Amino acid sequence: MPETTPPVTAEQETKPKIKTRKPKQRACDEKDAKGKLCNGHLKRWYDYPKEIKARIGPKAEIYRCEFCKTLYKPDLSEMPHSYTLRY
Repeated sequence: MPETTPPVTAEQETKPKIKTRKPKQRACDEKDAKGKLCNGHLKRWYDYPKEIKARIGPKAEIYRCEFCKTLYKPDLSEMPHSYTLRY
């Protein structure tokens, strides 16, 4: 009997996974289906779409993996990096 996977809807496909960054984390720790680490660099994401802003909140400090596009919220125990850049 062949295995059938449920079809992926467009809504599920467009919703990226959101994780919390560990202290001093710079690389993605998301694993693929085979269990291999992504290890993509986490880059600050400034211009995110309205759908992400609705899920996370306005003016949030968001990081995104350059390969798998997983989103990372900052660790609440660390001081926000944007705090040091204010004038």
